[in-house]
Amino acid sequence: IEDDRRKITIRASEDDTDDISADFVWALEQAQNGGLVHLEEGKTYIIGKKIDLPVLNDVYVKLDGTLKFTDDVAYWQSNYFYYPFQKSITFMVWSGKDIRIYGKGTMDGNGQAWYNGFAGREILDSSNTYYRPILFLTDNATNVDVEGITFLNSPCWTTFLVRTKDVSFDNVYIEAFSNNASALPKNTDGFDSLNVDGLTVTNTRVNVGDDCFSPKPNTTNIYVENLWCNGTHGVSMGSIGQYPGVKDYISNAYLKNITLLNGQNGARLKAWAGPTAGYGYMDNITYENVHIENTDAPIVLDQCYFNINETTCAAYPSNVNITNDRSDFCSESQNRTDGRVCLHNIIEVNSLLRSRAVLHARNTSGDGLSRCAVQS
Repeated sequence: IEDDRRKITIRASEDDTDDISADFVWALEQAQNGGLVHLEEGKTYIIGKKIDLPVLNDVYVKLDGTLKFTDDVAYWQSNYFYYPFQKSITFMVWSGKDIRIYGKGTMDGNGQAWYNGFAGREILDSSNTYYRPILFLTDNATNVDVEGITFLNSPCWTTFLVRTKDVSFDNVYIEAFSNNASALPKNTDGFDSLNVDGLTVTNTRVNVGDDCFSPKPNTTNIYVENLWCNGTHGVSMGSIGQYPGVKDYISNAYLKNITLLNGQNGARLKAWAGPTAGYGYMDNITYENVHIENTDAPIVLDQCYFNINETTCAAYPSNVNITNDRSDFCSESQNRTDGRVCLHNIIEVNSLLRSRAVLHARNTSGDGLSRCAVQS
């Protein structure tokens, strides 16, 4: 109960260069074992330095103000926490147990400078060295609850959950936007995970230019309900199987009451192929009551990921086995055309897929009816 906790406050920043990172670390240390750090409404707290957060135990952070990171690209590209999976970096790492972050405030990645600098680049290009920080990352954490806050303009993935058990997000809003039409946000996924057991997302809205929800290797026991996604690459499983000789898996995922609007993809399963791909499986994945509107590819089973041509994919097919996938969709206005298609229990996958399959719904006759076609 909040009222029973020791409350710690710190000074706010005077301007966008006034770094309070040392104060923030001090506050978290003071809040160990039953305290509460309050970042107050109407105030901004600037983080301008790489900081080692303490390993937390039973700590609440009430975020009613704005926790904002500087956009000093040169500094952050020399001072970061590095994770080898897809060359990920982050500003800070949250670790420990029984951590609650809640309130009506904002965690702001200040991403515009990063969007400008990354324009024309590709995150999965092996030669890419323009690393961009992840806004919120947990590692070696247990029982993490995030509620009510906004994640704004992350330079790269918005959240990345690593080696974490029982993490939940409720009533969260995630947005990434650019004021430069030539430099849109890229790779600003809402949710990503690696080696996570127990991931819950409920009553959440995501408005980003990449995956809305995308658990990655070795994520199990996933529950998603009432998730709204706009302008995204969809609600994806994966990608998995990226690294040679490495076994990846995603299992026991239940996603219910999902709305996907104005996006590139709807529901998507992604697995790598090619001569250097790994192997693994996806098992017991259920999508229920999914509403998809104005989306190019409502349902995608892609086992030729990433940008693998048909010849290479045929020669080196994916070694990811997809089993027990069940889906219940009701979709409108697919492929930017009028019409409606309801798809109930259409996917019952119990075999090793070795291709890319995309289900489209198109109004080809002008009669207001959509028709389904599978491309593979």
